[in-house]
Amino acid sequence: MRYLAGWPRPLAAIVAISALALVACDGKEPSPAASPAATSNLTTMTVGAEAAPAELLLDGVVEAVNQATLSAQTAGRVAEVNVEVNDHVKQGELLMRLRATEQVAGLGQAQAALQAAMAQNAQAQAQHDRIRDMYERKVVARTTYDAAIAARDTAAANLAAARAGLEAAREGVSYTELRAPYDGVVTAKRAQVGEAVAPGMPLLTVAALDAMRVVAEVPQTSANAVQASPQATVYAGDERIVATKVTLYPSAEPQSGTFRARVELSQAGTRLAPGTYAKVGFVTGETSRVLVPGSAVVDRSELRAVYVVMPDGRVALRQVRLGRPVGDRVEVIAGLAPGEKVAVDPAAAGRAARGVAPAARHE
Repeated sequence: MRYLAGWPRPLAAIVAISALALVACDGKEPSPAASPAATSNLTTMTVGAEAAPAELLLDGVVEAVNQATLSAQTAGRVAEVNVEVNDHVKQGELLMRLRATEQVAGLGQAQAALQAAMAQNAQAQAQHDRIRDMYERKVVARTTYDAAIAARDTAAANLAAARAGLEAAREGVSYTELRAPYDGVVTAKRAQVGEAVAPGMPLLTVAALDAMRVVAEVPQTSANAVQASPQATVYAGDERIVATKVTLYPSAEPQSGTFRARVELSQAGTRLAPGTYAKVGFVTGETSRVLVPGSAVVDRSELRAVYVVMPDGRVALRQVRLGRPVGDRVEVIAGLAPGEKVAVDPAAAGRAARGVAPAARHE
């Protein structure tokens, strides 16, 4: 080593060593390439462009196919509430009952009217039969027989009216009882015991969770493409659900100029709830995309990256922009090009990037 002129040898040696240390610690210096021993056992895959459907990604709202808002059909006061929000109910189960004093009184009157009409009808029928026999024996005049026929027909009509009145009274009593239209869950309760209600006032909402769908608004410029290929996939968190049916409404909304699309889903394996938001990918053609195994992605806070093996053997951590998952793989929107090699095992690739050779196996 050539010592600095005019410097004592020990001091010159210290200065030289310090300079070398600064150079070694400089972050701008490239890291050393991984040794062949460190990269030889890495499992890699060559990235390629795969054909896939081109999707138009839109926001949608999840809703139940069968959802009913139960409203008051008669005026009254709430006497009984048997359910709370999120309770599961069976078809026909009594959910809420209104005070039915007036309706029950009307039912009693209708039953009494029916009994009277039945008695009058029986009397008129018997009178008609007697007059008919007497008329056939020429005992009474034709006018008497005609009067008996009219009385019989009038009694029969009164009996029919009484029966209809009884059905109406029974229907009025049923209006005071709110029952579940199908198996489902209570999603809203808008009345409490003692509250006065009027006809048409919404009281309960019941939704059946066995069939769900997503409603989205399709721009006018994409409506023809969606109509030509009615296929869609719903993305909700980590869930990916292929639609069973896509229906595009024939007319656009005047205010927004968009076409409403209804995406039917199979409930098997889904955790979607009515009222939540989801992404809907409508198929509009074909494209190519880069896919990597989900296990190869390094997730560090906001960083998404993969380890790339360079042609010279170096291993580098490269940040990528990810898209939607496809099975056990994930789409890479930016950061990788077809033909590059990606390490499948990030832990082993991280050791290789630091130049650490795999530990020797001892038999």
